Amino acid sequence: MTPEALGAMLDCIVANDVRHAVMIWGPPGVGKSSVVARIADEQSMRFVDVRLSQLAPTDLRGLPVPENGVSRWFPPEFLPTGGTGILFLDELNMAPPTMQGVAQQLILDRRVGSYVLPDGWFVWAAGNRKEDRASVYEMPAPLSNRFLHLDVEPDLDSFRRYIARKGLDERIASFLAFRPALLHSLDGKRPAWPSPRSWEMASTLLRAGVSIAPAVGEAAASEFDAFCDVYAALPALEDILRGVDEELFWPDEASARYALTLGLALRAEQADRALRGFSWLVDRATPEWVQLYAADVTWRMRANGELGRLAELSHHEPRFASFVSEYAGLVHGMPNATVDSSSDGGVAAP
Repeated sequence: MTPEALGAMLDCIVANDVRHAVMIWGPPGVGKSSVVARIADEQSMRFVDVRLSQLAPTDLRGLPVPENGVSRWFPPEFLPTGGTGILFLDELNMAPPTMQGVAQQLILDRRVGSYVLPDGWFVWAAGNRKEDRASVYEMPAPLSNRFLHLDVEPDLDSFRRYIARKGLDERIASFLAFRPALLHSLDGKRPAWPSPRSWEMASTLLRAGVSIAPAVGEAAASEFDAFCDVYAALPALEDILRGVDEELFWPDEASARYALTLGLALRAEQADRALRGFSWLVDRATPEWVQLYAADVTWRMRANGELGRLAELSHHEPRFASFVSEYAGLVHGMPNATVDSSSDGGVAAP
């Protein structure tokens, strides 16, 4: 499933108070931990992140202390004692078998030693797979059978929307639309390689004015730098969105078209700007580029509470209505469009 689908599934689990333990599988850097942290934040729940691979069994079980002639186990301070929240056992299968054995009681019985997990807490875990070149241990069958298992994979649409929500550098979204293979490209021979996590780090480096190679690797950084040269030569995007665009051109190169189309969508925060961008593209570009723009801008309008306003304004824009009528099956969720429910809203490569 995509990171967005994972978030929806976890939201459903919380909403329906499903107390079964959850194990999230996926490659490194795909966003497993950040999705769980976001769920906790949005639900106003505490989030306790425990890295079992960094603990010894006594760190989780606690220390024995004599009391009235018997030993009593004092639990560690990081285990919750009240309230509601998510106890997140990250990198679970990087922990050695002895540590997984101690965690099994906490996962199955919601207790370990004398410690009992409060009723308001969920137990979720995450781990990488062997094929991801991670140093992991085989999860024992009895422990594996205690979990609901969810598999997450990198997804470009999910990450582009994450870029918009987090305010990351817009050039990254445009570049990855042009080179989707570089969203997640594990390189076992080099320490730096592209992933959603490393592209987020790259955005920080871009704002600092330094090379992004330490985050995503030399090869990806070289391609990105070349793309940025194209991006810098684009028509004035703000002029297009303000409607003063009579002399602006539609570029010939595919990389520049991706950069322009996604750049417009990322900057169109209000319905009137979104409609001007649409009108400019529909006059100059072929339908697949308009589709790419419309799919992204519709999501932004919905997120900004502007979708109704866009639908209202579109009644006065004949070209918008004509496009929706002719190409409704291409775009998911556009105002007034009748869309086949089997459509995934994707864009075919031009």
